[in-house]
Amino acid sequence: MAALSAEALLRLPVRLRGIDLGRAVDLILDPVGGRALGIDVLCKDGEHRFLPLSAAGIDGEEIAVSSALTLLAAGELAFYRKRASTMRLLRGAPVTSKGREVGRLQDVIVGRGGVIEQLVVEDGRRIPAGDDVRISAEPRRVDAA
Repeated sequence: MAALSAEALLRLPVRLRGIDLGRAVDLILDPVGGRALGIDVLCKDGEHRFLPLSAAGIDGEEIAVSSALTLLAAGELAFYRKRASTMRLLRGAPVTSKGREVGRLQDVIVGRGGVIEQLVVEDGRRIPAGDDVRISAEPRRVDAA
């Protein structure tokens, strides 16, 4: 997977061998660990399911799954939401570098293995992720949809 913004990732359809299963509606993040864990997928049956990023093939055209069984039920989605945060909830949070605020989070750039490579702040600047870069706000938790 080439590095991709969360915004671009969430525009891609989720497919199984070319068949649309649903659409990505949020990215589940571990901002402390600096990783994207998975995708909240709104499936065609109206249910939200969790797709682990490690089980997805992502290119510029689609988020491909090898089996519909990789889309985990609402209980698993709730498990991850309680232990992580979502891009939707972190958007607008202060980003600090070396203890100084550098802007408000607008997007993240996710690379191979789900690693958050850069944080994009509201003026469009890309801040390289690193030990001295933090999303300052306490991640807000949500219950499963």
